Amino acid sequence: MSTKLTTLSHGGGCGCKIAPAVLSEMLSKLPTAAMFPKLLVGTETADDAAVYWLNDEQALVATTDFFMPIVDDAFDFGRIAATNAISDIYAMGGTPIMALAIVGMPVNVLPIEDIQQILAGGAAVCAAAGIPIAGGHSIDAPEPIYGLVAMGLVHPKQLKKNSDAQAGDVLILGKPLGIGILGTAMKKGLLDAAGYQQLIDTTTQLNKVGSDLAKLAGVHALTDVTGFGLLGHVLEVCRGAQLTAQICADDLPLLSAAVGFAQQGIGPGAIERNLASFGPDAEFAASVADWQQRIMADAQTSGGLLVACSADAADAVMALFQAQGFAQAAVIGSLQVGAAKVSVV
Repeated sequence: MSTKLTTLSHGGGCGCKIAPAVLSEMLSKLPTAAMFPKLLVGTETADDAAVYWLNDEQALVATTDFFMPIVDDAFDFGRIAATNAISDIYAMGGTPIMALAIVGMPVNVLPIEDIQQILAGGAAVCAAAGIPIAGGHSIDAPEPIYGLVAMGLVHPKQLKKNSDAQAGDVLILGKPLGIGILGTAMKKGLLDAAGYQQLIDTTTQLNKVGSDLAKLAGVHALTDVTGFGLLGHVLEVCRGAQLTAQICADDLPLLSAAVGFAQQGIGPGAIERNLASFGPDAEFAASVADWQQRIMADAQTSGGLLVACSADAADAVMALFQAQGFAQAAVIGSLQVGAAKVSVV
């Protein structure tokens, strides 16, 4: 029987991410990259990937993402980690071209067969994305860690930065929320087979649609929802574009298996860390239940794309999501002129 991967790590998936406020403080004294004019996207607006101008037709998109297991099955862990890493390329409107593996494993604890299955899961997702794993780096680590450096290409005119959202834009979310909550329920032995299947189906669905969304007129900004939860990533859009977001809690797409657990207060510790980091920049109407607030702060691993588009492009965006298998994609709110914050009603 394979080792239960989640017993070997103190956290899992994107719930391992450092809280937004702490990360911001850590990065606050980094030098800016202003002296590199070909760097189209750096760290300034907390975007999904770095982008470097190559020529009038191409820009290089580069990102890295890795974490500890969110599930016990080795193959599924590899698939989830790879899907999550490649998502950052799609979130910039790009098309992936290759990946490098990041591997840290407790080699004296975890059987080689399990490690092989993790790598096989990652390779399977890369094959589905049409890219090779062309190399990588490995270390002997006390906890299992897996992820990718992913690289892609985007036409400079189709690059979608989270800071390019505009007042009047509609916000559309491509995948349902509740991934971190389901992961926690699984660790507690509370998740049934149907709930686990929801977790796997969602986290291993590649956000390939991002490459096509970037070509639509009226799509202004893209990002993916991961460790900082929906609210955290909406806030990044608001801060980058200096706009106010209004989200309707009742319009959010949710994983049905996660709702009951959310109402019971079950979820990763990242929820509390995220909520504390948002502070007064996230406001909730009295009608928004505590469990709804928590699910909006739930750390999503390999979550959905968040699109900011003009109102007249919303139907085309929704049609594209539906055509590519994102059945729960939904309009969840809008952006307006105002202070960089999120208001949930």
